Amino acid sequence: MTTPRRAARTPLLERLVPLVGFVRRSDRASLRTDAVAGLTVAVMLVPQSMAYASLAGLPPVAGLYAAIVPVVVYALLGTSGALAVGPVAITALLTSTALAPLAAGDPWRYAALAGLLALMVGALQLLLGALRLGVLVSFLSHSVLSGFTSAAALVIAASQLKDLLGLRIPRAEDFVGIVTSVAGALGTTQGLTALVGLGSVAALLVLRRFVPRLPGPLLVVVVATAVSALAGLGERGVRILETVPAGLPAPVVPPLAVADLTALAPSAAAIALVAYMEGIAVAKALAAKAGQRVDPNQELIAVGAANAAAGVFQAFPVAGGFSRSAVSFQAGARTPVASLVAALVVAVTALVLTPLFFHLPSAVLAAVVVVAVLGLVDRASAVSAWRTRRSDGVAVLLTFAATLTLGVEPGLAAGVVFSLAVFLWRSARPHTAELGRVPGSAVYRNTARYEVLTDPAVLLLRVDGPLYFANAERLTDQVTGIVEDRPDLRAVVLDASAVSDTDTDGAHALDALRERLADRGVALHLATVRGPVRDLLARAEVWPAFTAVGAVHRDVAAAVEVVDPGGRSPLRSPAEPARTDLSGVL
Repeated sequence: MTTPRRAARTPLLERLVPLVGFVRRSDRASLRTDAVAGLTVAVMLVPQSMAYASLAGLPPVAGLYAAIVPVVVYALLGTSGALAVGPVAITALLTSTALAPLAAGDPWRYAALAGLLALMVGALQLLLGALRLGVLVSFLSHSVLSGFTSAAALVIAASQLKDLLGLRIPRAEDFVGIVTSVAGALGTTQGLTALVGLGSVAALLVLRRFVPRLPGPLLVVVVATAVSALAGLGERGVRILETVPAGLPAPVVPPLAVADLTALAPSAAAIALVAYMEGIAVAKALAAKAGQRVDPNQELIAVGAANAAAGVFQAFPVAGGFSRSAVSFQAGARTPVASLVAALVVAVTALVLTPLFFHLPSAVLAAVVVVAVLGLVDRASAVSAWRTRRSDGVAVLLTFAATLTLGVEPGLAAGVVFSLAVFLWRSARPHTAELGRVPGSAVYRNTARYEVLTDPAVLLLRVDGPLYFANAERLTDQVTGIVEDRPDLRAVVLDASAVSDTDTDGAHALDALRERLADRGVALHLATVRGPVRDLLARAEVWPAFTAVGAVHRDVAAAVEVVDPGGRSPLRSPAEPARTDLSGVL
């Protein structure tokens, strides 16, 4: 007899630091490809990081900080070979929304709150990952995320019009407020700033459309900075970055005031969910193409540690970005070495190249943000959701509308609440199907979908869903109503093959139904009961009441044999042999 071989256990170091496993399984050629991919991503990451920092309400250098240590931390701990972690538009917008009301215009307090927010996001993600609760994030459905990101993209684009056109307008929290403010201030547009901003948008779109392989954002930033320096745009009313501090970020623990922790908690939860969902979706898609496997719980730990690092190293919350990850994968990235190279390039930039950004117009960074978020407007997903199931389409539209009119966090909360409400409504009304026998076979199918044989004396009913407190009474009322409408019934066979779970209320409702039907001279039989359901019925002392009278059966065909001992029912197949196993448990 051969003893089965156990799968080789992953070494402890590789489980703790997945990067070690990536490197061990790589050769020099693949590592060179990863290095090239890292350089390619860095070319995008530098201008985008500064632009997203501005979107978050922070100095551009904070974006560079967010693209160094957090990226290295994710590279050490992440299980995706191509996911590019760093500043992204959605988390930047959520950061700005959360911090602006609390900072009261104080830039030092704003920066401290940004670090605290990132630290809270990281702590929450680390906790979920350590408890292996990544499944909880599934409550943020694709429909809700699609509606939220599409609306957030419009909010982000609208929020950049101020810098894009050189307007002086007060801050607004929602899309309607932003558009109203912009419309009222269009007369104050700074002509030269608008020319630079709109020209940058046009250049980025042209480069993306006709030469997508070129690093459009970096080229536009370089050209615009050179023109600004030569033409003296800063002296002509165009807002420029001026001094960008050089050097690497030093670790600083943000102040942990209880009032700030309480005020930031809802935003931290929202960012933690959105950041993880955005990253894991991209990571899984790229891993499938590369033949790799992504561990969702380890990803929570990796991105949580990256956010904790962002909080300590003077940055703001980070996530896995779609566009940079796609570019990284197309450039050949298959291990996190690509992220290490990208972080190294950004670190060199922060150390020695920041003086080159002195003349960079803020309008150019706004243009980079606007063009980057255009792809977030997901019309195709909304149409598909509406066609597939109207409730999913409503979830997209509701989240989209709420995000635009109420703000990003209330919009996301509205979508999640609606999705949970629909889930509870559906589970409280499980699909039930009356079954009949397909002629010439022992197969039983839904009478509403197939041409089948039925028996007025026997009701075959399949319940497609768990039997628990929210739907137990509804099911018993439904069965009782059918029995009352069919005076010839003498037996009801409940096909429990799709009943995956039950609770105390469900067990006692089943027992009450048995007694109620018995009073009318109708026997209740159970078929294909799953083991976990049987175990709970036994603990609730309901199971013996069925087994004592032989009312539990292996499947529907076995139940029909018992309720039709004479063999005259159309539900009984003449070709079906007699059965002796009536355990009725799967």
